[in-house]
Amino acid sequence: MQQPREPQEIPPGCPAHGNVRMYGPSFGADPDSHYAQLRPYGPSAPVEIAPDVQAELVTSYDAALYVLQNPASFVRDSRRWNALNEGRVPADSPALPMMGYRPNALFSDGAAHARLRRAVTDSLATVNEHQLIRQTQQSANYLISQFSTDIRGQAELMAEYAQPLPLLVFSDLFGCPPEIGDRVIAGISGIFEGTPGADEILGGALTELIALKRRRPTDDLTTRLMEHSSQLSDEEVLHQLVTLLSGGTAPLAAAIGTSSALYLGEDWQVGLPVEDAVSQTLWNYAPIANYAAHYPTHDVELGGRVIRTNDPILISFAAANTDPKLTEHREQLSAKAHLAFGAGPHACPAKDPAFMIAVTAVETLLNQLLDVELRVPFKALTWAPSPWSRTLVTLPIRFTPRAVTQAAGSAGSAGTNGVAGAAGPNGAAGSSAAQAPRQQAAASSSSRAGTSRTNAGFAPQPKGGLFSRFLAWTRGE
Repeated sequence: MQQPREPQEIPPGCPAHGNVRMYGPSFGADPDSHYAQLRPYGPSAPVEIAPDVQAELVTSYDAALYVLQNPASFVRDSRRWNALNEGRVPADSPALPMMGYRPNALFSDGAAHARLRRAVTDSLATVNEHQLIRQTQQSANYLISQFSTDIRGQAELMAEYAQPLPLLVFSDLFGCPPEIGDRVIAGISGIFEGTPGADEILGGALTELIALKRRRPTDDLTTRLMEHSSQLSDEEVLHQLVTLLSGGTAPLAAAIGTSSALYLGEDWQVGLPVEDAVSQTLWNYAPIANYAAHYPTHDVELGGRVIRTNDPILISFAAANTDPKLTEHREQLSAKAHLAFGAGPHACPAKDPAFMIAVTAVETLLNQLLDVELRVPFKALTWAPSPWSRTLVTLPIRFTPRAVTQAAGSAGSAGTNGVAGAAGPNGAAGSSAAQAPRQQAAASSSSRAGTSRTNAGFAPQPKGGLFSRFLAWTRGE
């Protein structure tokens, strides 16, 4: 076995003592400066990803591809993690929920990974594109209806739109009945917020959902996973659903929020389509910023640095996408050459649906609220101090408030706002309003100046959680 080399001389500009901290307000405020501090080390550098938790972070685009596409030398099973097995990782470390082993495709290798991933990819492949767009539009219309009548003409888009929208879409895709859907949303939201007992809430809800689908299978993602030829056990189905939720909802919320902010920002070029805003988000503000822990099966060398067998190597998708070595030929790269969805055998199996959901969510917002704008400049927005994700803390917007004209909406309609969402030839929300000059949007808002700015006539909210209220709204209740 190759022996580790003697410690290298510390490159200029790197900290003389201790690893660069990739967490906290300083990191959240300016992660790019932290990546720049790491680049003198070479394609990877030692970091502290959480208090007392060290890892090697890959910041080079080429090195990231090498690790991601070389499963023989770099595996994902975190039960190999040296520091964890030696008791050097604090039991309450925030790194454990992100890096600790779970029996799902994300932490599996070889034949076990192939079996679980095949069940997921085959099940996702059966999702109808037009149906997914309609589900996204319907969820977006409902959420917009909840804040667009506010007499202040203001909303906080992350909490009121970007974060709940993927939760509604996934609960619908899973085939959740109202009460179970409410608990699924409460559980996964609580996990991201660190709420005690959230794991148990989510696990209990998904266990009930799986038992329900065993008794009464329907045309949904849960049933397809259960009926797949891979013959997943109920526990395996549960863990794949958790993976889809955790890997799909929070990153999607980040992408929707950042893409909306970019499009409404002061530097956005009028006339560029929403797709460009989503692509720029994936390149420059990768929603999953630093993740995908790999464990070398033997001592490996990356640019002169030796990483020991079973020491974690994390991929900085954010740093790799902004690698200065790409700047000379980035325009020649495919728009999809970014690593925001990963690469290799563990690449995101839902990258196309995720892109579609993000584009549809932003387009629907812009088509419904033609005069929407940021209440603060894009550059003044604050970002979460997490090393794992690049997501806005808040996204304050303003718009002309609406009066309620009907009690419920359907896919492709504006719901309680009473303004139709223009559908394009592929069934997606049309981007004509989203791409129109701001003067046109302002003129459109002027024509609505006489619209009532009160909530008079707004239908009482039905009881229950978010998913129950959404389903009641779709039924006109």
